Amino acid sequence: MKAPPVPEKLAQLAVNTIKLLAVDAVEKANSGHPGMPMGMADCAFVLWSRYLRFDPKEPRWPNRDRFILSAGHGSMLLYGLLHLSGYDLSLDDLKQFRQWGSRTPGHPEASHTPGVEVTTGPLGQGFANGVGMAIAEKMAAAQFNSKERALYDHRIFGIVSDGDLMEGISHEAASIAGHLGLGNLVYFYDDNHISIEGKTEITLTDDAAARFEAYGWFAQRIDGHDHAQIERALDAALAQKERPSIIVARTHIANGAPTLHDSPKSHGEPLGAEEVARTKKAVGWPEEPTFRVPDEVRALFASRVSSLREERAAWERLRDDWKRENPERARLWEERLEAKIPADLFDELVQKLPAPAAEATRALAGQIEQLVAERLPGLVGGSADLDPSTKTAIKSSGFLSPGDFSGRNVHFGVREHGMGGILNGLAQYGGFIPFGSTFLVFSDYMRPSIRLAALGHLHTIYVFTHDSVLLGEDGPTHQPVEQLGALRLIPHLHVHRPADALEVAAAWTAAVSRKDGPTAIVLTRQKLPPISRPAAFDPKLALRGGYVVKPAAGKPDLVLMATGSELHVVAGAAELLEKEGRRCQLVSLPCLERFEAEDAGYRAQVLPPGVRRLSLEAGRTEPWLRWVGPDGLALGVDDFGASAPAKVLAEQLGLTAEKVAARARDWLAKPAAR
Repeated sequence: MKAPPVPEKLAQLAVNTIKLLAVDAVEKANSGHPGMPMGMADCAFVLWSRYLRFDPKEPRWPNRDRFILSAGHGSMLLYGLLHLSGYDLSLDDLKQFRQWGSRTPGHPEASHTPGVEVTTGPLGQGFANGVGMAIAEKMAAAQFNSKERALYDHRIFGIVSDGDLMEGISHEAASIAGHLGLGNLVYFYDDNHISIEGKTEITLTDDAAARFEAYGWFAQRIDGHDHAQIERALDAALAQKERPSIIVARTHIANGAPTLHDSPKSHGEPLGAEEVARTKKAVGWPEEPTFRVPDEVRALFASRVSSLREERAAWERLRDDWKRENPERARLWEERLEAKIPADLFDELVQKLPAPAAEATRALAGQIEQLVAERLPGLVGGSADLDPSTKTAIKSSGFLSPGDFSGRNVHFGVREHGMGGILNGLAQYGGFIPFGSTFLVFSDYMRPSIRLAALGHLHTIYVFTHDSVLLGEDGPTHQPVEQLGALRLIPHLHVHRPADALEVAAAWTAAVSRKDGPTAIVLTRQKLPPISRPAAFDPKLALRGGYVVKPAAGKPDLVLMATGSELHVVAGAAELLEKEGRRCQLVSLPCLERFEAEDAGYRAQVLPPGVRRLSLEAGRTEPWLRWVGPDGLALGVDDFGASAPAKVLAEQLGLTAEKVAARARDWLAKPAAR
C-alpha cells in the first residue's frame, strides 16, 4: 500500500541523510563511489518511503517487493537505506564499509548483508537478475495463486546505470522481459550523463526511452530530483500490467556537492575532506559527528516499517486461509520454499535407467531429466534456442509465453548472456531450481553469470552439450578445448562430465541436491558405448566424484583415468595393456570437485600412491597434471580441433584405445622420475 506523502522539509532531511551517510562511509574508507548515491537519493527515498513493500524483521518474506541495485558501485546507497529501514545493519557496519570481514563490502553481496537481494557489481548482471525474479514471481503466481487469494502479487524494482545499459547482457534481458510482458518489473535508469572517462556522450548517444519502447517496455522521462515527478512516474509504472517499465531519471552525479556536482571524479573517488565540508555546509549539516541520522528521519522510517509490518501480517492471514483451503498445494509450496529433495531420488533414477545401449549422454540426460522433473516440480529452465540439440525441455509442461506463466520451460532465445543472469535471479528468488542449456563452447558467453552464481552459492544448474572436438564437422569454432578446464577454475562450481546413464543419473542427483553452489553437467553429442562394471558394483560410488570402475587383478602397476566420452577409450586401452601383462586399474572421475572433497583414505583407494597414472580427456591437459603427478602422463587436446567426422578426429588426435595404449607403452618404457 502506498504510504502518505512526506512533508517536503522532512523529505529533504531524509534525502540529505542518505546522501551524507554514503559520503561519510566512502570518506572513511578512502574508497568508493559517492556520486551515484548522491544522485539517486531522491528516487530511492521516494521508492523506499512510499512504495516498496518489505519487512526488515522477516527479510525473506515471500511476497515482499524485491529491490535490486544493479549499479552496484553505488552500494552505500543501499546500505544506508537498509540501515534506516531497520534491517540488521548498524551504524558501525556502515563505518566498516569496504573493510575486511565487514557486512558492507564494496559491491552488494546477497546472503552476506541482510536485505541485499542479489550480488551485483559487474554491470548488467543485476538488470538480468531482476528479469529472472520478475519471471519467478509470475510463475509462482500462476502455480500457487487461487481465484480467491493471491499469495504472490509483488513487484521487482531496481536502479540501473548507463554502464548497465551499455553492457550486452542488459539488451538480451530487456528483450526477453519485453517479449514476456513482465508488468511486475520497474527500473529507474540513473541518467546522469557521466561515466568514468567523462560525459557519456563520448560513447553513448542512444535514446534510452525509445530503445526500451522498441523492446516493448513502458518508458517515461522525469527529473530524478523532483519528488512529485518521481511519484507520478511510479504510479504510472505500477498501473502497467503487461509491460515492464523503465523510468529514465535525469539526475546529477554528486548532486549537492559544490565543486564535484556533475564531475566524473565523484564516480569512483572520495569527495575529499574539503569538498565534504563544503557539501555539508551547503545543506546546513554539521561536520561532526559523522554518520549522523536525525531523530526525525529515524522516526519517519520507523513509521513506514510499522505500517509495512501490518501489511505482512495481513498477508500471513491470507496465507493461512489459503493453506486451509488448499492443503495439498500448501504442502507442495512449503517443500518448494525449503528446496526439499526426495531422499530416494538417486535410487529411483538407478532403477529406471535406460537399457544399456550406445547413446549420447545428452540424450540420456534428457531422459533422466524427465524423471527428476516428475519428482521436483520446482525444476524449471530452458535453452538458448537449442532444445532440439540439448534435449532439456520438460516434456510434461509447456513453455512460458506472454500472459501464460503456467509452464516450466523457457524459450531464452539465442541469448546466453541474458540466460545466465536470468537463471541467477530465478535461483535467488526461491522456490525454483533453474537450469539453462547451450553448447559447451558457448559457456564462455555465460561465464560472468556462472562466476556470480558460484560467488553467491546459488542453486543453479547448467547443461552443456557438444562437449569436445568429437562433435565433428562443425569444426573448431564450435569444438570446446579449454572450456572444461576454465569452468573447473571457478571456485564453488561443480563440473560433472558423465560417461554413461549411471553417471548421468549421479550428475542430475548431485545437481539438484547441492544447495550451496552451482553445477555444470557436460554432455556429448556423439553416441558412447555403455560402461561395463563388476556385478557387485555399488552404484552410489558414482556419487563420489571418482571411483574404481574396474580394479586391477592384484596390486596395480598403472592407473588409467578419464571422464565422459574418454572413459570407454581408456577401458579399451587397459584391455590391450593387460594382454601384455600390465595390471591396470580403471578409474572414472566425472566430477573432480566432489572427488577432491572425499577423505584422503578414499582417494588413495581410487588413486593408489606410488602407482603411475595416465589421464585422458578431450580437452586441455594442464588441469590434469596435478592428478597424474610428476610420474604421470596427461593425454588430451592442447590445440584447436578441425572440421572432420568424429572418427577421423579421434584417430588424428590420439583419442582411440590403440593410440592411448601406444602412448602408454612408450611412456612406461622410460624410468619413472625420482
